[in-house]
Amino acid sequence: MSLALVARKYAVAISPALEALIDPADPNDPIARQFLPDVAELVETAEEIYDPIGDSAHEPVKGLVHRHPDRVLFKAVSRCPVYCRFCFRREMVGPGKAPPMTPFELERVYAYIGGHGEIEEVILTGGDPFILSARRAEQITSRLAAISHVKIIRWHTRVPMVDPERVSDDFIAALLAPGATSWVAIHANHPREFSPSARAALARLVDAGIPLVSQSVLLKGVNDNAETLAELMRAFLANRVKPYYLHHPDLARGTSHFRIGIEEGLALMQTLRAQLSGLAQPSYVLDIPGGFGKVPLDSHNVEKTATGHRIRDFTGAWHDYPG
Repeated sequence: MSLALVARKYAVAISPALEALIDPADPNDPIARQFLPDVAELVETAEEIYDPIGDSAHEPVKGLVHRHPDRVLFKAVSRCPVYCRFCFRREMVGPGKAPPMTPFELERVYAYIGGHGEIEEVILTGGDPFILSARRAEQITSRLAAISHVKIIRWHTRVPMVDPERVSDDFIAALLAPGATSWVAIHANHPREFSPSARAALARLVDAGIPLVSQSVLLKGVNDNAETLAELMRAFLANRVKPYYLHHPDLARGTSHFRIGIEEGLALMQTLRAQLSGLAQPSYVLDIPGGFGKVPLDSHNVEKTATGHRIRDFTGAWHDYPG
């Protein structure tokens, strides 16, 4: 009954490719922990919030977040092929959470981007934009590339790891258009996610000339030890994916069982610096609650306090953080 309550509150889905990676004999399997619902999701703590990174505070038109001057987030879809149990948009994505964008709403997005010459990079997110058809992906790519000041189109996705057959030649071709350079950010949190079919999907993207970067979330019970993190970063590099971001987990509701403290994360990063080459080092970052942006968690931006930490945002302002 409790798991049914979780499923009513948050979307649940796992792909056959991922389900095949789960070890049913391991009660602490790191793949299962990321994707199978848990009654712990019904536990909410005081610091957890509906919109932990503050998208809504910077949404000039529906589906577009303009937090930093030179780049925007374009939330083209509100669904995913799988639903991560720690997702920071878990209350905004999934069946019934948001209808598809209408042609009018899409035109407003393109008009806003076209009217702001400072925007050089558009980041496709959601949901997972790789669930779009090749036709719709090509329309988005072409429209954005036709805006003269847009130089970079970056797609954020889990699809190559969780549903690799979807990364077809037609879809890859849809990511490319004259006038802009396309990048893809690959989300994976554990080295076991690099199945042979996932590796093949990554190779198809790179061989088509699309540069890849990584993003991962530091998760208790999944990758919160130096050995797993090092193996994960080496797996990215071996598959021609440059390690980019290691996210401190966000304060999404019902996710406290995934979070570790900032001090523990900093210690893990210090160990990684001693074990891995510079090429394999991700940037350990925190999205400051309230819409203040993403910052690297290093000595320049972090101060310990009696109740947690103070974090400095990209403008130089300080913010209290409970972790």
